[in-house]
This record gives sequence, structure tokens and C-alpha cells, in this order.
Amino acid sequence: MLSLGMVAARAAWGQAAAAPATSIVGTVTKVDTAARALTVKTDAGQEYMVNLEAKATIRRIVAGETDVSKAAVVQIGDISVNDRVQARGKADGQTIAAMTIFLMSRGDVTKTQDAERADWDKRGVSGLVTAVGADAVTISVRTATGVKPIAITLAPNAVVRRYAPDSVNFADAKTAALPEVKTGDEVRARGNKSEDGSKMVAEEIVAGTFKTIAGVILSINLPENMMQVRDVDTKKPLTVKINKDSSVKKLQPQVAQAIANRLHPSDQADASKGGRGGGDGRGGGDGRGGRGNGGGGFRGGADVQQMLDNSPSISLADLKVGDAIVVSSTVGAAADKVTAIKLLAGVEPILTKPGTQEMSLGGWSLGSGGGGAE
Repeated sequence: MLSLGMVAARAAWGQAAAAPATSIVGTVTKVDTAARALTVKTDAGQEYMVNLEAKATIRRIVAGETDVSKAAVVQIGDISVNDRVQARGKADGQTIAAMTIFLMSRGDVTKTQDAERADWDKRGVSGLVTAVGADAVTISVRTATGVKPIAITLAPNAVVRRYAPDSVNFADAKTAALPEVKTGDEVRARGNKSEDGSKMVAEEIVAGTFKTIAGVILSINLPENMMQVRDVDTKKPLTVKINKDSSVKKLQPQVAQAIANRLHPSDQADASKGGRGGGDGRGGGDGRGGRGNGGGGFRGGADVQQMLDNSPSISLADLKVGDAIVVSSTVGAAADKVTAIKLLAGVEPILTKPGTQEMSLGGWSLGSGGGGAE
């Protein structure tokens, strides 16, 4: 959810946005003190030359500060490579004649990131939208005791954003209005919850339309950070792109088996009766007949999403042709290309239909965690 730790700082920058001017936000890649110029690369990858006008001001925003009037005036010599800036001024192509620079040092970026993560962990919720009203949305949230609805309304000055198509980068998310959130969207919200947890007054909402795909890897292109997979449901080839924002994890075998037990309870019951361990030889040799032993870890509605999140991270190099994966992504412009938000390997027990060698995604979703089973 974090861009590069600038979410809090943008609230301060917004106070200075009254005058019409071009504004860019990005990371400093070069500083020319003598020429009073900066090279800035935005989160979208565009590079700008920022020339400071003679009367330009530079203000440093410290971590946690949202009042721009408290930002200290500094000099261009105080700016370093990898600092974050917002430059405002007159644009001519990729050059900006800046009258105002807001600066956040690399150290303060890290502090802001850490504070943002901690606050999202403490006050954040995520789930699928089940209802949309004029001034509220309701989402279903998976908890340790099952799925519960939370009604979300907006706090004054709340920020609503929507993920851009083909992008998993929070920095690319566009400002939106609450009515743009749709039933079926996945939402993350941060704010104060009611005592019983059934309501939230949100200070920030990020929504997006996502899809989950299951496939078998056909080829891997490590230099390009992409792979070709065959969609197990449509049987069509698909290109999956991995970038720095993608989460790539692998389920431990016991966790995958336990989720499979939960998604295929009838299969588990058959296994406990010995129906799977008999004449077809699946009772022990390939581990499938052991599903009846793994389900205890999920009794009582344990938090499947947390188990997914706690699975170890891997790299593209750890995968191989023939592996089964599940990928979540935003809905993009091309149906045969996706950029992974989450990629999960080790999912063969979950995807394989009981009693067959056939794989299918079924109703399972990385966004909602444990599918429809409770």
C-alpha cells in the first residue's frame, strides 16, 4: 500500500496546491548545486530536469509533519540523491522551472514508511466490497472467527484512491470518489473502528478491481522478470510480469494441504474413511491421501490470509517450469498479460480437483484468503 513513504507528506503538500502549476513527485537522481538544478525520477519512471528559479523556495518536511507552514526553509545544498521531492512550477516538456520544492530526506522517508506500515497494521482492514451506498461501503473481512461485514464511511478530508489498470504500484493509484468503488472490488481502508468492530470512519481508502488466475508455468524469462503460464481454467497462455512491488511467496506443504482440506471438505471426509487410501494407491505415496490429517490447523476458522502472508518469500529464480501458481492482479488493458500483485507457489494440493489429476482455481482467491469455506 505504501508508495515510497510519501503518503503522509502528500497531505502537507496538498495545502500548497492552490496556485495552478505543474507538480511532480519523485526521487532525486542528480543534484547540480552550481546550476541550481535537480534531476528527478517520478514513481511512473519519467525523468524531469528541475531548474530552480531565482526566488524559488525549498522547504523540508520532517517525518510525521502534515502542516506545511512548519516546514523549514533549506538550500539546494541540503538536497541529496535518493531524497524525495515535490517540485511545483512551469513545465516545458520534461523540464520544470520550479518556484517551490518540498523535500523529504531519505532518512525521513524511511521513518515515514515505518510509521505508515505500523499504522496500517494497527488500524487497517481489507476485504471485498459487498454493498455500495452514497456515503458508505460495506466490505466482508476475514477474521479468526469467520467473515464479518464492516460498514465504512469517510472522515472529513479522507482520501480515496483507485489502482490504475496494469499497475500494482500504490504511487500510480488515482484520486477517486467513493461512488467509484464497486461491488466486488477489493478495498483496503485505514481509520478508527467502532468498539464492536462493525463500523469504521476511514481516513484513507484504496480500491481496485482484481482478478485471480491459476496456471502452470510454461517458461521463465529471468532477465525480463516474466513468465509464460497456461491458465488451468481457460487453457490459454498468459504472460505474467513480476516487478519490485510484486509479492512472491511459496506455501509450505503442510499449509497448502490444510487449505486444500478446507476447500475440499468432502474429499477430506472420504480420506478419513479410507476411500482415498485404497485401490488407487493415493492413500500415502503422493501425500494426497493424507488430507484428513492436515485439517486440524484450520478448525475454528483460523486466519487463512495471515498464513498466506506469513509464507516465505521467494524469487522468480526459485520457480521452475511445471510449477503451479496462483496470481492476483489488477484488471488491465490486455487479457493475456498481467502484472502480479501477489504470486503464490506450492498450490498444487489446493488446485487439484478431488479424485482427479485436473487443476482448477474454483472459487479460491488470494484477496479473500480462504475461498468460500468456513
